[in-house]
Amino acid sequence: MKAAVIVFPGSNCDRDVQVALRESSGSEPLMVWHREAALPDVDLIVIPGGFSYGDYLRSGAMAAHSPVMKDVVAKSKKGVPVLGICNGFQVLTECGLLPGVLMPNAGLKFVCKDVHVRTEAADTPFTQGYNEGQVIRIPVAHHDGNYFTDEDTLKRLNDQGRVAFRYVNEDGSKGNGANPNGSMDDIAGILNKSRTVLGLMPHPERLSDPAMGGTDGRAMFDGLVQALG
Repeated sequence: MKAAVIVFPGSNCDRDVQVALRESSGSEPLMVWHREAALPDVDLIVIPGGFSYGDYLRSGAMAAHSPVMKDVVAKSKKGVPVLGICNGFQVLTECGLLPGVLMPNAGLKFVCKDVHVRTEAADTPFTQGYNEGQVIRIPVAHHDGNYFTDEDTLKRLNDQGRVAFRYVNEDGSKGNGANPNGSMDDIAGILNKSRTVLGLMPHPERLSDPAMGGTDGRAMFDGLVQALG
């Protein structure tokens, strides 16, 4: 699998994703600077977490207008899978590849902790390493992770099975503070209509090696290699 990781000024999880992809695929992903006008042919594009452009204006708003994003959008529309993690999720909503917005957390504070999410859609290249209904533990680290969209769009996301992950308790139940940011319908990650774009707030790359304290995130990268390799 040939993957490209987009690097913006302010990215701080690009190297983490690089390592996770390398460990799962056995090959080195391309690290593509945001000012590049075009991407080489790749099997997967990853927009990593961090604070692109210092989160000025809105999180992800300036990154969405970086030169490379025009080609990311073009390749996505041709079917190349795109994974956006945390700030990457924000960028994907800002450039129109995913619906909705990521607003400041309900508590108006930065949240950095492990959370549990339930796999709601396991029939995608990103999630095939999990079982539907499987609860996994993954870290979050964000200030603007409060997903919001209009009611019609939310209905479409649910009706079309495009909610990939939801915040839950360890036993899979909802409530009791399981949602760390106030996200609508406890949404932690969503898919586009063709299921080739995934945006999620939790960081699978931060829990993809036993040395990190767990491997629940590793299945995402292993599954991508299996699907796209």
